[in-house]
Amino acid sequence: MSNFNKILCALDFDKNCETLVGVARRLCEGNRGQLHLLHVARVPPPDQDVPLPLADDPRWEEIARKHLEAIAHKVLDGSVPWELHVSSGVPERDIVHMADRLSIDLIVMGTHGRTGISHLVLGSVAEEVIRKANCAVLTLRTGRALLQAATDSGG
Repeated sequence: MSNFNKILCALDFDKNCETLVGVARRLCEGNRGQLHLLHVARVPPPDQDVPLPLADDPRWEEIARKHLEAIAHKVLDGSVPWELHVSSGVPERDIVHMADRLSIDLIVMGTHGRTGISHLVLGSVAEEVIRKANCAVLTLRTGRALLQAATDSGG
């Protein structure tokens, strides 16, 4: 196994995020690493014509931080050293920036496996991260057999 000492687990708070954290935890335990949990609340870039405020919303970030803390305490329970990171921005860009800033060895994240029109319209955060990251990226397709296998093996 590669030596992944610093792992970033990017979460979008879907129903499988605890399983993703469990997978990242096991990888950290195997490498005596440190786990960084990250949530990026999507804020449209200023070049998009949207009727939403473009400024960050600290209340949003506070809610996300509390949610991350609850997941960390439930899933990690002192098993590995961990840190939380929350920001508002563009997830596919900010996940890569955070990984670079923290000198991350591995990014763990879910992918929804969209295809066709939904992929064309919604894009793929995971696909963009894979293309731009300067480290290894492990994606798990949420809601599929791979994620079930991860859960069955102690996640």
